[in-house]
Amino acid sequence: MLTNLRRIVLEFSQAFELDKALDRMTSEVKRVMKTDCCSVHLADYQKQHFLLVASDGLAKQSLGQTRVGFSEGLIGLVGLREEPLNLADARNHPHFKVAPEVEEDDLNAFLGTPIIHQGQVLGVISIQQKQARHFTETEESFLVTLSAQLAASLANAKNRGWSSRHDNQHQVRPYIQGVAGSPGVAIAPVFVCQPKADLRNLSLHKSDDSKGQIELLKQAIRKTRQEFIDITEQLHGVVTDTSVDIFEMYKHLLESEQLGQEIHTTIEQGWCAQSALKIVIDAYVIQFESLEDEYVRERASDIRDLANRILQNLQQQDNRQEPLPETFILVAEEVTASMLADFQHKGLEGVVSLSGSNNSHAAILARALGVPAIMGLNNTNLTSFNNLDAIVDGYSGELFINPEDSLLNEYRHLVNEEIALIEKVKAVEHLPAVTTDGRKVELQLNAGLSSGFEHSKRAGATGIGLYRTEIPFMESRSFPSEQEQSIWYYNVLSSFERQSVTMRTLDIGGDKSLPYFPIKEDNPFLGWRGIRISIDHPELFLLQVRAMIRANVGCGNLEIMLPMIASVAEVDEAVRLINQAYFELCQELNENILKPKIGIMIEVPSAIFLMKELASKVDFFSVGSNDLTQYLLAVDRNNARVAHLYDAYHPSVIRALNEIAKQSQASLVPLSLCGELAGDAAGAVLLVAMGFDKLSMNPHNVGRIKWIIRHLSIAQAKNMLGHVLTLDNAKEIKNYLNEQLESIGLGGFVRAGM
Repeated sequence: MLTNLRRIVLEFSQAFELDKALDRMTSEVKRVMKTDCCSVHLADYQKQHFLLVASDGLAKQSLGQTRVGFSEGLIGLVGLREEPLNLADARNHPHFKVAPEVEEDDLNAFLGTPIIHQGQVLGVISIQQKQARHFTETEESFLVTLSAQLAASLANAKNRGWSSRHDNQHQVRPYIQGVAGSPGVAIAPVFVCQPKADLRNLSLHKSDDSKGQIELLKQAIRKTRQEFIDITEQLHGVVTDTSVDIFEMYKHLLESEQLGQEIHTTIEQGWCAQSALKIVIDAYVIQFESLEDEYVRERASDIRDLANRILQNLQQQDNRQEPLPETFILVAEEVTASMLADFQHKGLEGVVSLSGSNNSHAAILARALGVPAIMGLNNTNLTSFNNLDAIVDGYSGELFINPEDSLLNEYRHLVNEEIALIEKVKAVEHLPAVTTDGRKVELQLNAGLSSGFEHSKRAGATGIGLYRTEIPFMESRSFPSEQEQSIWYYNVLSSFERQSVTMRTLDIGGDKSLPYFPIKEDNPFLGWRGIRISIDHPELFLLQVRAMIRANVGCGNLEIMLPMIASVAEVDEAVRLINQAYFELCQELNENILKPKIGIMIEVPSAIFLMKELASKVDFFSVGSNDLTQYLLAVDRNNARVAHLYDAYHPSVIRALNEIAKQSQASLVPLSLCGELAGDAAGAVLLVAMGFDKLSMNPHNVGRIKWIIRHLSIAQAKNMLGHVLTLDNAKEIKNYLNEQLESIGLGGFVRAGM
């Protein structure tokens, strides 16, 4: 039985067409369980009924026709009770509903079990038999186990648009669900782009001509470097100068002695240039892809993109492009930043990347270009959609293929509204974020790998609220020296003259590890990470802090932030080490240099109850809302099984943030927040009402959050907060806030933040 169960589930999960998968499954279950009928009814919550979509045993003409209300019949009873129903004589049960069209007059025994995913009944799978008998415990266990294992695959199928052939006779067009990468709507034909060179498909080969292979590599690198120079020039005037820094980073990697030396060494070991490139780059990619943090993991895409460019030039492929439609939606297995740069001036309207997330540089560049994008449509084959009309909804992450006229008209109306909204936002970009009754809020940026790339002066932000210093460490093959770090930090600080830059000290551990400093733990998020590592390795911490303070000489805008603080003792020790580094540099430079402000991140729940004591030891507090939410709710948001439970609008999270704000104000300590909540329309309103002084977010959110703040009074915001604090679930909170924003004319920004 167990072998059959595994096979049925595997076949269903690997199938591409839902109808065929259901047909195959019902036939297999009927055969394996040696019964007379197996059927599947799927729930339609809009119409409040179950629809018979597949059966081996009932009349074929009833498929897609027979509907059972949620409160009707045995199927409705199974769904209502959310538990199995095992009947020897089903026809005499009071809930039995006669449906002549299914032709089940000779079927007596009935066993039905709900298919439930994340608390929602997706459908009912049932078996029937002519013999009047109760099904055995083994049979019931088999069907219950089958439904439990099918639930996730069925939910994923429906989310990806695997609508049944019976759903309104194809009147409802399927959509494919991805991750919103860049806001906006695009309507255009699909253009599927296949990579000209892909390192992943390369076979390894040896060569006995090391010198010749090294020369080929040098030529390919020179040509690739020139391509990135051309791309940079092409993008000037289209986006801000700093928005093309990703290609400066590519050029930096091309000039890296370490990377070049590793490839040369591999060639000298007997490999050809292409194989050596693959061997070295694969090692880097594996390093990044093994991490759970999406932002850091996406750096694997950048390195692979660079390598594929080099490989293309090693293979001496020409750059001629097949004819493009006048306007198009670019679709690729992995859309990269350089691919976007190649197409952005050729009629590009939207982007769909089967892999990647909204933290990828392709998504970041798409936002800078104002191009709607959807990322992460995993396990989707779009080759057959080439040249078909499509709609990209960059707000919800939905891709519609061959949409109906009614849907097209709806989205065209949305596009017109969006254009008007963008014009509104542009009008306030360079104005301060001040409420209608005079409360000022600073809007800052979250930055990481390339601070300049993620910063746009047009966005109107005032400095960096979170600079992730661990990213450059991950790109190195050993701990970087003080001089190397100092150069990195100076480039960031000098880019934000007279604006504060808050640098978080090294935050490794958890989901971020270094290849030269491996950390293996059963529960890394509750393990050795953040400030704990810094205190246990003061030599590393002192080196980093010295580099920061040295870089700040002549800039004067550095603020140092300590991550993962859980106790007063951790702050005492960290401050002691920072003071040590500061006085050492004063002596070394023989001058009294500016001492940076020191703050801590409030992200471990224990810190909330120590804020009074912590306030006397630091200059500012900054809430890391993403981790705080994760720890408060005991939810790993990278775990697909529980990610739906992660919600920054959970009443506990909102109340915790409000308590943090109260304590911060009582201690007169400035308070900021860096996390996704700050960039959300409703979230920003609550944070302003609570009294947060600074909000730090991704650059594409700055303009619209500024508009909201400038068109809202503190009194309005506090009224909303007061009511929200009385609500007991996240759905009610979000619905209420959306209604309130709609009532004061800010409803358009609610969708823009979805």
